[in-house]
Amino acid sequence: MPKQVVPEEKRRRRRPTKSGTVLSEQLIVDTALRMLREHGSAGLTARRLGLALDADPSTLYRYFRGMDELTLAIGDALVGQALRGWEPTGEWRADLRAIGLRIHAAYVAHPQAAQLTASRVTGRANELAADEAVLDVLRTAGLPLPDTVRIYHAFIDQTLAFAALDAASLALPSESLRADEDMWLSTYARLPRTTHPRIAEAAPLLATHMVQSAYPTALEMLLDSAAAQLSPVRQVRPKGARGTARPATTAQQTTDDPT
Repeated sequence: MPKQVVPEEKRRRRRPTKSGTVLSEQLIVDTALRMLREHGSAGLTARRLGLALDADPSTLYRYFRGMDELTLAIGDALVGQALRGWEPTGEWRADLRAIGLRIHAAYVAHPQAAQLTASRVTGRANELAADEAVLDVLRTAGLPLPDTVRIYHAFIDQTLAFAALDAASLALPSESLRADEDMWLSTYARLPRTTHPRIAEAAPLLATHMVQSAYPTALEMLLDSAAAQLSPVRQVRPKGARGTARPATTAQQTTDDPT
């Protein structure tokens, strides 16, 4: 049976730890992020976290039901870092680009935490705020609801997938990461045109591009696709209407399509 979490208003310890620290959910999450950065996911345990906080490990259960719930809080904290300071401009493409790049950057700044949390659904405040923002940008741009959900799905999964991939590389030991990057020059650039003509001709560009994240390029491709779908939606005008064209529903687009 899961442990009962103490209500938030009663979570704070009445007295500080031996080091004079008063625990809070934010402090626990920040400490966990530091431990992940220094020791990786294997080093994050309730016992070690308690030692780092100078508190009995059982105290953590006043804030979280277990380490899995702490993991969700860590993921939500990364999203919160991404959203901090972001404000919509009203230009849908710029807004989506900013949200995507911010989320990706927040995760790769904490590669060990990203590996642990990128695939999780937290249902917490920051994640909900990010989802609401993305959906609102797409709907306000004029996309029908089915297209909005489809693009939202691709946008979120693409962002988190690249964050996890890039984080996995950054989490490698420095020697392994350097060896992987050098492979484009030590092996790919030396392949003969007689056996690998396409790799040989692309080798100089591969050596430059493959050591960088492809997320910005993939993001622009997704935004191009969304723009292509948005353009005909904005151009369709209900029959008999005058003035500025309004967004049409999917059914209207099908009806008005001469093909």
